[in-house]
Amino acid sequence: MEGQPARSTGPNSAEPTRTPAGSGAPKVAAEGVLSAVRPDPQQGDGRAPIAWLHITAPGHGAIPTATSICQCGRNRSAVGQRKVLALIEEHTAHRGDCPLRAVKEDRTAA
Repeated sequence: MEGQPARSTGPNSAEPTRTPAGSGAPKVAAEGVLSAVRPDPQQGDGRAPIAWLHITAPGHGAIPTATSICQCGRNRSAVGQRKVLALIEEHTAHRGDCPLRAVKEDRTAA
């Protein structure tokens, strides 16, 4: 037909190309493009959390709860305002008593 572009017999640019062996598996990346996973460019300061205090204090009239968990194996929970306040104090005191925290501080002092 006149005025119509000739049809190409090669692969369409929107279709995956075949591998050289002809196995039919599509290429994952263009040639020359690195596909290795690179390390995270955000470097921390070496600190990591070892203890967590989770407090739930729902709306007016509801009963508060709290959980104190440490990687050293300490795991405590409390229900009710008086017990939650006591657990918060225990959690704060544990920061000075935790064997994992003492080891980390000795390493950073050296």
